[in-house]
Order: sequence, then C-alpha cells, then structure tokens
Amino acid sequence: MIRITALITALAAGLSTAACAQEAGDYAVPAGAADAPQGLAHAVFASGCFWCTEADFEKLDGVVEVVSGFAGGEEENPGYYEVVRGETGHAEAARIIYDPDVVSYEALLDHYWVNVDPFDGAGQFCDRGSSYAPFIFPADADQAEAARASLARVEAELGRAVAVEIEPLDTFWPAEAYHQDFADNNPIRYQRYRFGCRRDQRLREIWGERALGG
Repeated sequence: MIRITALITALAAGLSTAACAQEAGDYAVPAGAADAPQGLAHAVFASGCFWCTEADFEKLDGVVEVVSGFAGGEEENPGYYEVVRGETGHAEAARIIYDPDVVSYEALLDHYWVNVDPFDGAGQFCDRGSSYAPFIFPADADQAEAARASLARVEAELGRAVAVEIEPLDTFWPAEAYHQDFADNNPIRYQRYRFGCRRDQRLREIWGERALGG
C-alpha cells in the first residue's frame, strides 16, 4: 500500500510540473469590457491555471458559460506558450458569463476568494510566474467598486494584506480550443494535475470549510 501511494504521488507531482501545456490551436474572438451577451453579464478573474478557474466557476448556479483565456496584457491575439513564458504581460484568466438575476457579481467575488491563494502574487500553487498571478479584472465601474470593497473585507478578515491585484478589463482573449472545458474533456489528467499542484490542500489551509465554495 505504501508503494502504491508513493507511486500515485510521484505521478501527480510529475504532471504538476507540466502545468497547463499542450499543443496550439484556434478558438474564438476576443471580448472587450462592454461585450456581454444581451440580458447577461460577464466577469473576469485570474486564480492561476485557467483550467481550474474555469472548473471552479462552472459549478455555480446562474453561470451560463466559462471561457479560459488571457487578460491584462497589451499584445493582441496572445498565444498560450508566449503568455506562460511571460512574453505578453497577460495572466491566465477565465471569463464568466452569468445571469445577474440568478447570481450577483458580489457572489462571484465571494466564490473567487475561496478558490485563490490571496497571499501569493508570484503565481498560484505549483504554477510560478507572472502569467499565473491572481487578478480581478472589473468590466465596469460598479464591478471595480465591488471588487475593492470585497478585497478590503478579505484583508480585514485575514488580518493581513493580500497580493491579488485589481486591474480594469481591457480585452479578454480566449485561449486555444484544447484548453476549453479541459476538466470535463480530460478528467483524469485534470485531477492528477490539481492533486499534484496541492491546490485544494492549500485552499483548505487558508479558508477552512469555506474552501472551494463548499
């Protein structure tokens, strides 16, 4: 039993070092700050590997769709490999399309916090570098105000400054098609990556029973 446990741990750790890497491909058109579908709203968050950010938000009632992509950089049409090498200034992020009559932006913020390590501005979990840094990207002034108030509440609760930055959303660039719905399409690889990255363990250390929105 000890040998089997050690083997599983070694395999998971090896996969974690590969993080989100795969081959390149095309996906969709970019979205600006005002580009929300009629009757719906959108929010953009970065909490490390976008596979996990996407999967974390898809479980919420009122969320219509979540898209993995990039935000915060200036270069147009960034590719995955350029982003993770730190060449474009973007962070891996997820765009949440949601029904504001079912779930509020404030509720999305609450869910974001318990799915991010707020103290790590140099990456998230096993993924290091600026492309994995945590951000909130407000799409308008109301979201920006709510985000700042939420950050202040979290700092007061935790008793220390957090490393999550708030940066106005300019353009969200969807990632390549193979990154979309990664957890659903590649469940074994996703779970091995997430376990090897010790993501959930770290979240529970910070947030206790509230970790992961549970």
